[in-house]
Amino acid sequence: MTLIAGNWKMNGLAAEISEIQSIVSGLANYSGADAMICPPALLLPAAVKAAAGSALAIGAQDCHAEVSGAHTGDISAQMIADAGAVAVIVGHSERRSDHGEQDADVLAKAMAAHQAGLNAIICVGETDRQRDAGDALKVVGSQLDGSVPGGNPDNIVIAYEPVWAIGTGRTASEDDIAAMHDHIRNWLASHFGDAGQRVRILYGGSVKPANAAEILSVPNVNGALVGGASLKADDFLAIVAAA
Repeated sequence: MTLIAGNWKMNGLAAEISEIQSIVSGLANYSGADAMICPPALLLPAAVKAAAGSALAIGAQDCHAEVSGAHTGDISAQMIADAGAVAVIVGHSERRSDHGEQDADVLAKAMAAHQAGLNAIICVGETDRQRDAGDALKVVGSQLDGSVPGGNPDNIVIAYEPVWAIGTGRTASEDDIAAMHDHIRNWLASHFGDAGQRVRILYGGSVKPANAAEILSVPNVNGALVGGASLKADDFLAIVAAA
């Protein structure tokens, strides 16, 4: 089933839990897609409580690779699971650029997520310079090689997010999206066989109600990783409705 996952990034105070409550209420009208919200870590317990017993899953935005230790300011995958979340985003381009995370770091976090019983939403994507140089497929293939754990892929989601389209209002063309998602699907099939066909591949890059239906109709697009449009229930629900 299609997955619409909202990444709130560094947005949201306690008052915004009302948006999650509104999403929960609105999801009763839709059954064609799975829905998830990934709020900031401080809102995880309240978000889990607000979504309890509903069709809305709650995920986190990042985790540390270690179970515990002297890592001030970090949270472990076990802490995320303990809060009641079911998934965690790893390797988002903003983590790669702002915090210098490399593929090996993303791999370690994905493995930590699996050890804690969480699904890992593993992000990959190229910069505008890499795309203009004709290296987009090569870059993403390399990120997949270095970031995706082996073994059973049923607890993996791949999110393709062209870095140049995140928060910029720019969206990749349908042909560009199709070519990259086909490339990712072929990679998954080559590494996991038939099981690779079950892995959901999300598109993330300025997805909003106005373009969601077109993007979600592209072959091998199995959902969306939504940024700003997930902050308001009406916008997020409109994207779910388009699935």
